[in-house]
Amino acid sequence: MQVYDKRLDIETSVAAFKKDNKSIGFVPTMGALHQGHLALVERAIAENTVVIVSIFVNPTQFNNSEDLVNYPRTLESDVKLLSRLSTNIIVFAPSPKEIYGNEMLSTPYNFGGLENEMEGKFRPGHFDGVGTVLKHLFEIVSPTKAYFGEKDFQQLQIVKKLVEIEKMAVQIIGCTIYREDTGLALSSRNKRLSKEQMANAPLIYQTLKQVKKDFGTKSVTDLSNWTLDQFKNNDELKLEYFEIAKVSDLKSITRKRKNTKYRAFIAVFAGEIRLIDNIALN
Repeated sequence: MQVYDKRLDIETSVAAFKKDNKSIGFVPTMGALHQGHLALVERAIAENTVVIVSIFVNPTQFNNSEDLVNYPRTLESDVKLLSRLSTNIIVFAPSPKEIYGNEMLSTPYNFGGLENEMEGKFRPGHFDGVGTVLKHLFEIVSPTKAYFGEKDFQQLQIVKKLVEIEKMAVQIIGCTIYREDTGLALSSRNKRLSKEQMANAPLIYQTLKQVKKDFGTKSVTDLSNWTLDQFKNNDELKLEYFEIAKVSDLKSITRKRKNTKYRAFIAVFAGEIRLIDNIALN
C-alpha cells in the first residue's frame, strides 16, 4: 500500500493513472476510520480502477478549536484497516502546509443558501472550510467519482453545489448511513463517548425513526414538540436542534406540502461531543 504525504508525489501518480485512462475513486476522510468509512471505500473499489483515500484533519472547518485539538488522529491504525480491504489503495495523508501552503485560509462560498441552514447556523464558517479543502483535494486527486456518507447530508448537498460552482468533472456519490447495531450513526467522535453516553446515544436514531413513522399523520409542530420532550429530562444528551427540511434547499418547514421530499435533521451534545443524524421522511 502506498502512503503519500507530499502533494507532488500524489499528483505524479494521478497523472500516470489519467494517462492510462484509469478511473479514480476518491474517499476524503479526516481519519479515525470506522466501518462507515470502509463501506465507502468498498464501494469505490467496486466502481473504479484506482482508489485514493485522503486522511486529513482539516483545520479550517472547525469553528471549535477544542474540537480540533481533541479530534482523534490514528493514521497507523487507519492504514492497517484499509490494507485489509485492499493493498492497492493509495492513502494521501498530507500536512496542512501541503494543502494550504503558508496561508491556511478558507474561501468564502455562496452555496445558494444551503450553507445557512442547520449546521451553518450553529457552526459559522464551517462550510467555507469544507468547500475550500475539497476544492484543493479534488484538484490534487482529480477523481472520477468521490464518495460521501449521507450522515452529513447537508455537506453532501453542499459538495454537489461546490462541484457545480467550480465546474469540476467529478461525480459525487452519496452512500447510505452506516449504523451501530443500536442504530447510532457511526462517527469518529463515537470513540470519545463514555459508557453512559454510549448507552443513551441510540435515543437519537430511535427518535428519528418515530418521527418518520408519524410524519404522515402528525403536524411538523407536533413532531418538533414531541422530539424536544424526548431529550428534556435526559442527563446525558442535550438537543441542539431538530428540524424538518425540504431536501431540495434544506430550508426548514412548518407545514408539509404534497409532492415534496423531506428529511429530519438532528444535532445532539453528549457532554462536549457533538453527534448529528438525519432520516428521509417520505
